[in-house]
This record gives sequence, structure tokens and C-alpha cells, in this order.
Amino acid sequence: MMLLLLGFALVEALSAPIPRFEERAALKEDVRNMFHHAYDNYMKYAFPHDELKPLSLSYTDSLEELGNLKLERLSETYSGSALTLVESLSSLAVMKNSSEFEKGVLWLAENLSFDVDVRVNVFECNIRLLGGLISAHFLAKDSRKQLMSNGYNDQLLMLAEDLGLRLLPAFDTPTGIPYAWINLKTGVHPNETTETSTSGCGSLVLEMGALSRLTGNPQFENLALRALRKLWSMRSELNLLGTNLDINTGRWTEYSSGIGAGIDSFYEYLDAYRAVQQHYRYGSWYHDADMRTGKATYWQFTSLQAFWPGLQVLIGDIAAANATHREFLRLWEMFGIFPERYLLDAGKVHPTERYYPLRPELAESTFFLYQATKDPWYLDVGKKIMNSINVFSRVPGGFASVRDVMTMKLEDHHHSFFLSETCKYLYLLFDDSFLDGENHVFSTEGHLFPVNQSWQQQPRPKILSRLRLFSRQKPIDTSALTSKTCPRLSRGSVESACHIPDTRADHRCVSRSDCGVDATTCAKRSCSFAGYCS
Repeated sequence: MMLLLLGFALVEALSAPIPRFEERAALKEDVRNMFHHAYDNYMKYAFPHDELKPLSLSYTDSLEELGNLKLERLSETYSGSALTLVESLSSLAVMKNSSEFEKGVLWLAENLSFDVDVRVNVFECNIRLLGGLISAHFLAKDSRKQLMSNGYNDQLLMLAEDLGLRLLPAFDTPTGIPYAWINLKTGVHPNETTETSTSGCGSLVLEMGALSRLTGNPQFENLALRALRKLWSMRSELNLLGTNLDINTGRWTEYSSGIGAGIDSFYEYLDAYRAVQQHYRYGSWYHDADMRTGKATYWQFTSLQAFWPGLQVLIGDIAAANATHREFLRLWEMFGIFPERYLLDAGKVHPTERYYPLRPELAESTFFLYQATKDPWYLDVGKKIMNSINVFSRVPGGFASVRDVMTMKLEDHHHSFFLSETCKYLYLLFDDSFLDGENHVFSTEGHLFPVNQSWQQQPRPKILSRLRLFSRQKPIDTSALTSKTCPRLSRGSVESACHIPDTRADHRCVSRSDCGVDATTCAKRSCSFAGYCS
């Protein structure tokens, strides 16, 4: 009976008409209410620990558990790093809650220390804590935002630099690819695992690069770029990468990959779009494939894939973004929320990965598509996402993850990214005034980094030792941002004169002869393993 009532509630929520422009203000306030329902309960029941347990009104010091599926080497003394507060600061700024933002900054400046005996995942610590601190530093420093009434003395930057320095020993490996784990007090354990993921070692450059530019210490950017370039050099002849690798040998341990878990964040920071479209795409869906052959390995959707339409918007492939987004939305509506993994070939939810941990990716892609098209249909999608989360996850103590989308049984956990990403993207969908007149980059964790023109024109940091890249091209003295030219076009490519359309309007193909010539690059399009031109 409870499921039946929930079903009726969801149908009513999802069948609402497309919101008119004047309704956006009300929808924005609904998202603000969601955010503060979660944030206020965290501050009441969990702060200064890492994350809220909304069912038991308790807390978890989860930083050491992120990515640690076997819960190995847990600390007996770690008592949290106020993770959710750090993750929430940029969202508080977006929602123009200056008093709570300032209160949070001042508390962190006085109380947060990373001199703690705790083993953390380098990737998770980088995107959540380091990225959150740097983003909040940018915001606190911006006098136009008027977030700090009593001034600001770079306290968050000092915390970020201390954390960054504690992560650097992870990069001391034969390949330059960092360990996945490090103890913030004692460094890398002598028997630490040498396996890491593509996301884990290839998604560090934005936060580390910003830290170098802010502090003047080139180590952070140098090491992150060295790892990224080594990783990129390991790609196959198809320009594909695997999911897992060994940091000592530089060899892949898992050749199968896609655009989901283990590699998703890498694609947000480095463009390998054409290879993905050619070898992973099947219609508007994406399967996993062997990096060596392009042959499909797993026909599945994972919820992290939902970031992909947003990335397609940034690349400029709006039509493909819209098509994939609509397929993903159809799956969301089928269950009311996303299952973590859906088997495309079997047409059913994965037998064990049936949960929904309040992930932001569909809201993120919806935001980017609305920004690109201004189509009010995407406002309706945002309303559906918001209503679904309220129907299935909202409890008196905050928002709980869904353990099983088939039963809607809840789990006593509230991830910090719900506040840093899910609520932020929904809020900006309905009110993007915070971004007016400014250019920002969103990190993979949804933190805002301003596009700094002076950084665009600085010479690139020296790349370490044997991994230095050489170029025969004459150096460009001014940035593309300054000259207002597209870097790709400024190197002489033809924009559209060479365009030859595919033989079929639906882009299906049997061989490469069925495919035309790309309008931007003038390269002959290929016929993918799935039978589509790309």
C-alpha cells in the first residue's frame, strides 16, 4: 500500500505542466528549502563530523571510507573534517546566504586541521576537500559577492595549501602516477596498494593547478600534469583508456571501460570525445568496451553516465546531448529515480547495485542543456527531478539515500555531494543570476572556479624530467581568451566548407563508406562497432 501511495504521488509530481518564467522564483525557493533541510540537519546532528545519517539523526566520519569498499586501515582517532560544511560553502554562496557562508569560513579557519592520522583517497580528498576550500577561497576573496562582512585573510587558501602538501608524497612513484591512498599524517603506507583508477589519477589537474597559481608553488600543477600526460600516453591505438592501472608498472589492470564509474571525471577534464562516440556509443546510449579492440564488453547504464549530456553541451554537440538526455530521463521516469546500474541487454536493474545515493548528474546535464537552449522543457525536467527526490528521499532528518529503487527502502546516509552538486545545479537551473557577467568552470564536484584571464597568459609550468613535451609550433604569446578566437580554428582548420552528410539521416552505417566528413575537422567519419557514424 505504501508503494502504491508513493506511486500515485510520483505520477502527480511528474505530470505537472512546464513551469512558466514567473514560476522559476517559486521553484528556486523550493530548492533552497531542500538545501537547508539537509544542511540545517547536518549542522544540528552531524557537524563537525563528515556526513549526516538522516534516519538515526547521527553522523559518520566518512572521509576515510570514500572509495574504501573493504573498509581497510580505518583510523581509531579520526573524528571528521567537517566535510559537508566544506562542500556546502560554494552552494551557500550561490544561494546568497552570506551570513552562513561567513560563519562557516571563520569556523574552518579557527578549527580545521589536516594533521590527523587518517588514510584518505587522494581523488576524493582532492575533489571534495581541496576543491571545496579553493572554490570557497575564490568566493570569499571576491569583494563583489559581499560574502565576508569582516574581511578575509586567505585562511581557506592556507588550509588548502597545507592539504595539498600532504597529498604530494602520493606522486612519488616510478611512473609519476599517484597512489590512490595516502595518510594525511604519515604519508604512503609501505604496503599500500599500487592499483588506481583512471579518474583517480587523471582528474587532479584543475584543483592542483589552481593551487599552484594561487600559492606560486609549481609543484602541485607540475605533478598533476605529469601524471595526466603519463596516463594519456597509455591510451590505445583507438585513443581509449582502461579503467584501472598499476602505478608502478604503468600497465593496465582493467582494459574494459566506458563513460561511467572509474573514468567519468577524467573525461570532464580532458577531451577524448571522438573516440568515445566512435567506440562506446550505441544509438543514444553508451556501453563499455575493450580499450584495445573497441569491442563491447558490458551493455549497461550506470548512473554516473548521466553527466555525459552536460559534457556534450560544453563540446557543442547539442543534438546528441539532447538525444542522450531524453533517454536517460526516460529511465529516471521508469523508476522514479536512477538505479545505480541498469542492464541494457537484459532490460532490468542490476541484481545488487539497485541504490540511488542522491547523485547530481542528471540535474547537472539538465542545467547545461537549459543554458545552451533556453528551452523551458528543461525547467520541467528539473522540477521532476526535485519532486522525485522529495517524494522518495526526504525524511524529517534530511535526505536519505535510496537503498533499493524497486522497494524504495532508504539507507541511513546523506552524501556531501547532494549539497555541493545536486542542490546547486537545480538552484542554478531556476536562478542563474549568480553567474551573470562572469565565466566559471565547474569542477567534477560542482565547485565553482572563476576563469582567470591572467592565468591563461602565464607560461605553462615546467614539466618534470623525461615527461616534458616538445612542440615544433611557434609559441602563442596571447591566450585564446584574450584574442577571442577559437583555439582549434586559429590553427587553420576549416569550419564547414568540407562538410559531407552521412548517407542515412539516422546516422546508421554498415561500413565507413556510409559515413560523411565532419563539418568542423574535415576528417572522414568512421562506422562504430555499434553501427553508427561518428
